[in-house]
Amino acid sequence: MAIMITDECINCGACEPECPNTAIYEGGVEWTWGGGTELTEVDFGDGTVVGGKDPQAPVSDEFYYIVADKCTECMGFHEEPQCAAVCPVDCCVPDPDHEEDDETLLAKKAWLHAEA
Repeated sequence: MAIMITDECINCGACEPECPNTAIYEGGVEWTWGGGTELTEVDFGDGTVVGGKDPQAPVSDEFYYIVADKCTECMGFHEEPQCAAVCPVDCCVPDPDHEEDDETLLAKKAWLHAEA
């Protein structure tokens, strides 16, 4: 499953530079699919195509957040999610709304980073 940041976040920012997919953003900051990935566009399969550099609405305005569709739990990069490893208040936790198995997480990593 993806990782989420709870509302206990103290906005220290320790997690943001640790994410290999650039899936973590400061509250109120727009995010992009292309940031930290090889994606130039995302085709949602329903006729919607979004450019990799197109700004997306922040998930939270109050505290740091993780874009679940970019989170791979650091699978293929590290042994454990690095955001959780460095969080001083343990607010980076599994997101029960975005459960994914290891195979799915590795496929997401390959998609994000244009791996064959």
